[in-house]
Amino acid sequence: MSTHTKNLVVLDMAGTTVADGGLVEQAFTAAAERLGEDPASMIDYVRATMGESKISVFRHLFDGDETRARQANLAFEAAYGELVSAGRIAPVPGAAEAIAELTGQGRRVVLTTGFARVTQDAILDALGWRDLVELTLCPADAGGRGRPYPDMVLAALLRTGAVDDVRQLVVAGDTSYDMLSGVRAGAGIVAGVLTGAHDEAALRKHGATHVLDSIAGLPALIGESEA
Repeated sequence: MSTHTKNLVVLDMAGTTVADGGLVEQAFTAAAERLGEDPASMIDYVRATMGESKISVFRHLFDGDETRARQANLAFEAAYGELVSAGRIAPVPGAAEAIAELTGQGRRVVLTTGFARVTQDAILDALGWRDLVELTLCPADAGGRGRPYPDMVLAALLRTGAVDDVRQLVVAGDTSYDMLSGVRAGAGIVAGVLTGAHDEAALRKHGATHVLDSIAGLPALIGESEA
């Protein structure tokens, strides 16, 4: 039994624990081109909404055309999957070690993503992370709404029962939407990391309680908050 209080840690994947080197933008570009669209007209919105459920992004870009959005999302998932299969992703340095340290302390760690389950699983397989944590969540696992909604964070709480107060939650991510989802879920620590899409100003503007150089610093931050 853990003697700690902040016993549920919800971590984003791409940009936070997983270094994908801009693959999201590359996959969006490939998807747009496959549908005969101009990716240059979309990329600013894609960057601004990093962390959001990808199907939601496409619904906005195609003005609510569900058929077109689903076609684009499938093309995106296929393109991203091809890049993952080609060995284009790696763990953020220190991420696996930080997760192991947290779980070793008796904390429950959950990995979340804005990708579909098929892409999330491809990333986990490529990194050999299937057994790294007990639970991974994508938007469909939490009713379909991804970030900036709090649903995935709250689903992690409901599924694990690891804490009895949302203020004992720790949420970490690299995007404004990660921060918003943590704030909306009531998390006591909402930590931004500088290894991904957004800078410190954007992370703090959207509710980051702390900003770290990388996820490697999270165990120490949590320990300090409990001391």
